[in-house]
Amino acid sequence: MNRRAGVFLDRDGTIIEDTGFVRDPDAVRLVPGAAEAIRQLNQAGHPVIIVTNQSGIARGLLTEADYDAVAARLETLLTAAGARVDATYFCPHYPAISGPCDCRKPGPQHYLAAAERFGLDLSQSVWIGDRLTDLVAAQSFGGRGILVETGEGADSAHEAAARGFVVVGDLAAAVDLILRPPAA
Repeated sequence: MNRRAGVFLDRDGTIIEDTGFVRDPDAVRLVPGAAEAIRQLNQAGHPVIIVTNQSGIARGLLTEADYDAVAARLETLLTAAGARVDATYFCPHYPAISGPCDCRKPGPQHYLAAAERFGLDLSQSVWIGDRLTDLVAAQSFGGRGILVETGEGADSAHEAAARGFVVVGDLAAAVDLILRPPAA
């Protein structure tokens, strides 16, 4: 079976403005250019998968119902812009409270599940996020990691570059890099 590359996106700080444990759907704001970037990935045939750590659930700062309402709002905003996410996976745990798990980024659980569901070649896939934890799995699976400087990204740009990750301004720039034809 031919496997294809997927694109794994962090949510907070990458697709939506990171306001810290967002629980109010009305507070969801797309990072400028994010919806268009996702739409371009859709048009290019790349499965777009959100993987997000939501430790606020374990900490009691939001409920799974709050998370679901925010996810629904994000879906509505993307749909209105002609974009879609093919799947979303989240980790509700926080190691200091709930102990370790394989679903918290950079753990492999969600990536392996998406690879099976969508027939992905993880070694050809791309991880995009605003924190190093969003990208570490790219190295584990032999894929490519791109740090965006939105959200927390500017604070770790130097370390990300030193670890071999590409650093760009935002999701739109990351998608441009993915979709740009290789130089001849």
